Amino acid sequence: MKARSTTLKKFGKRVQILRKEKGISSQLDFALKSGLDRSYVGGIERGERNISLITIEKIAETLEVSMSELFDY
Repeated sequence: MKARSTTLKKFGKRVQILRKEKGISSQLDFALKSGLDRSYVGGIERGERNISLITIEKIAETLEVSMSELFDY
């Protein structure tokens, strides 16, 4: 269980870092660009959400990175 929690937190932190590097300063702006709910984006970045591949793909497209780049943490 702890390993999964650590993975979710690392992934979320990576999304947050890439979001900021891409100049998307707020979770709200990112949510609007990606079509995801702002509170859902917050949960992802905090490592509270175990998201689907489709959502990972949406995030990668919004950030203009490959899906694999999201896991480079």
